[in-house]
Amino acid sequence: MDYSTRREFVFASLAAPAIRRRDWKPAYLSLSSGELTARAREFSAIYESCRLCPRACGVNRKKGEKGVCRAGTRVRVSGAHPHFGEERVLVGRGGSGTIFFSHCNLLCVFCQNYNISHGGEGDSIDDSALAGMMIQLQRIGCENINLVTPTHVVPNIVSALPEAVARGLRLPLVYNCSGYEPVEIIRRLEGIVDIYLPDFKFMDGSVAGRLTRGAADYREAAASSILEMKRQVGELTVDEKGIALRGLMIRHLVMPENLAGTDKFVKWVASELGPATYVNIMGQYRPEYKAREIPELRRRITRGEYEQALNWARQAGLTNLDSG
Repeated sequence: MDYSTRREFVFASLAAPAIRRRDWKPAYLSLSSGELTARAREFSAIYESCRLCPRACGVNRKKGEKGVCRAGTRVRVSGAHPHFGEERVLVGRGGSGTIFFSHCNLLCVFCQNYNISHGGEGDSIDDSALAGMMIQLQRIGCENINLVTPTHVVPNIVSALPEAVARGLRLPLVYNCSGYEPVEIIRRLEGIVDIYLPDFKFMDGSVAGRLTRGAADYREAAASSILEMKRQVGELTVDEKGIALRGLMIRHLVMPENLAGTDKFVKWVASELGPATYVNIMGQYRPEYKAREIPELRRRITRGEYEQALNWARQAGLTNLDSG
């Protein structure tokens, strides 16, 4: 059974503090063009011994060497367009301005976009073209720039920003990631990202290792990076229309047999981040890619499993829940 169309918008935009849009500006506008350019150079140097994700492959991407993600030094983009299927605090009237990057550093066996993440389908573009995509999404009325699976291409994103800013970019920047991030890279993004939108997929390392490309350290990496995200941007802040401007938003996908450890996840959020943290309990798991090769993953979740997940979240005291 698919619960992706069942959206129980519990408290999200109502509980989030609001400020007037005209009194707000994106974080990156507080940085000088020189600072952004310096950050871009620092990130680009990492390509010489890549450690953009916790795998720290150490390959020299500038010389064409490939690590687990298989990405080079030019971004591949599978699509850039307004997306109306994201959380409604991101969608508003104009849609979330999504840029879908090809390749991935986590590589889940049940990925619903495996042709993009595992297969790398998409068009190779330079950083100037990436800046142009951001400007075009703003021009057509999108509410934000939503960078989907950005971890392995952070240097290109930061490199594109000075040109995008010079051309008038003024939208919130959303870092939409798997949660498998090294905390030192997240620290370097301080003052650039407005909204962090990480997944928190697994609470058990053995499960994570089995259902990804061996990322048994997923829980530790996600927990430490999300704590840093919260330190930087705080709880979700919206404008007078309920559209997200800044803050932390966490996604958690409910899985069959509680493989994601939802009961432990919601307790961790309440304890470490606070009960007002925005959390989306997601019910749209379906067996894709290689999931049917794993007995526990061959089916969708049941209504009972989904309701139990919501009950665990409420029992943990979470008050800013979205679900779908």
